[in-house]
Amino acid sequence: MDRAVKIVLFSVIFLASQINCQEAILRISNGNTERDYCIVHNHSWTPLSETLDAALQYPLVNLTSTVLCNTSGVNPDLVNGKAVVVMRGDCDFSQKARVAQSLNATALLIASNKALVFGDEMQAKLYAPPNSKIDASIAVMLLIAIVTIALGGYWSGTCERDRLNGVSGGGGESKADSGELFLYSPLKVVFFVALMCGMLVLMYFFYNVLVYVIIVIFCLASASALFSCFDAVLDLVGCGTGSFSIRNHNFSVRSIILAAVCITIAVVWGVYRNEDRWIWILQDLLGVAFCLNFMKTISLSNFKICVILLSLLLLYDVFFVFITPFFTKNGVSIMVQVALGPDASGEKTQGNMVEVPAEPQAPSEKLPVVMRVPRFSAWAQNLCMMQFSILGLLVAYCSRFDVWINSRRKVYFVSCCIAYFLGMILTFAVMLLSGMGQPALLYLVPFTLITCAVVAACRGEMRQFWAGTTYEREELTTA
Repeated sequence: MDRAVKIVLFSVIFLASQINCQEAILRISNGNTERDYCIVHNHSWTPLSETLDAALQYPLVNLTSTVLCNTSGVNPDLVNGKAVVVMRGDCDFSQKARVAQSLNATALLIASNKALVFGDEMQAKLYAPPNSKIDASIAVMLLIAIVTIALGGYWSGTCERDRLNGVSGGGGESKADSGELFLYSPLKVVFFVALMCGMLVLMYFFYNVLVYVIIVIFCLASASALFSCFDAVLDLVGCGTGSFSIRNHNFSVRSIILAAVCITIAVVWGVYRNEDRWIWILQDLLGVAFCLNFMKTISLSNFKICVILLSLLLLYDVFFVFITPFFTKNGVSIMVQVALGPDASGEKTQGNMVEVPAEPQAPSEKLPVVMRVPRFSAWAQNLCMMQFSILGLLVAYCSRFDVWINSRRKVYFVSCCIAYFLGMILTFAVMLLSGMGQPALLYLVPFTLITCAVVAACRGEMRQFWAGTTYEREELTTA
């Protein structure tokens, strides 16, 4: 810009992570009250001070009733020497900057949330605290993944032990057998992965419709999974069920209370799913319950099936993360766009030009297929795909194999959990060093498969570990 007027371009709240930007803080005050907003800005355009005390203060003018694509209807005296807040849309950011410059504004803030309300005589300060790549949220995400994997594997092994011991659920049927799905043939595995690929592609092209279908399915499935988890915990602590009869139908008091609690949690999440501050706790709770129940329900019959499944999933992960950006119009991978929603590609930076949608858009719906953990150094969200639910099937198989060979030290289960932990550490390390998201399976699959194979070879049990159980013969016999 050829005039000595400082123009700062911002997009306040809920903007995409793909633009060349860094996070900053906008503090608005009127002397009595203060409020902070998390924003993103292009550091290459206008660097900001790192502390609040050193930040320049600007009088703030609320022009959110306009998009400032031209000077029509704007009083130059009103914005002269002040920071201006306008709405996003109708033209690109550079056009808004040129108009703001012609009006002698000192700063331009572009809001993407219509709900922003500013009072009179407000002052604005803009600063960008140093943003460390290493954040406590990484430890929380790692803990969630490891605990989920370990608990799911242990639960799967316990169910297998109950099945072998013939522990009954009251009706003569083994509790471990009820509702289980066994993947015993390569054809089933290929079909399972093909189904995942097809669903991901459909989500990419019909996101705005299918996202609500997935949200409803997630509410129902996670509520059922949470019920199963709570019910198993109450069984473990020896909590009585209690029952009553109505017209010759028996009802369990514990089951009714648990169902009410789980349905309530799922409904609360569904209603407040776009809340930023606290809803991540419920989403992670439901997500962990879903993963645990998934690991307990779906069983792999042998290590051969594990190798086929995880190898296909590795190719699936790498293809949809690294290869698909070459085919998409916006250069964003299908995996990232589906996981983060349309906002993942809503804006792109080409030098100092930023392309934005023509109309202001409300924050889009997000798929509940991620573990959300707030980054504690700022009000942004870290997103971690629930890939460990799939990889947990290998951990569950190791736990079941320990039961089959009567391994008191659970050597396969422990080894696989350690390999998973090291793979996650490597995933986060590469992500931090490269500054970009990584397909976790790229690191987790080799770590876990190689570790399990080495343990089986060292113990002289590879043949048995590879062949696994007789599920395949049993299924073929009964078919």
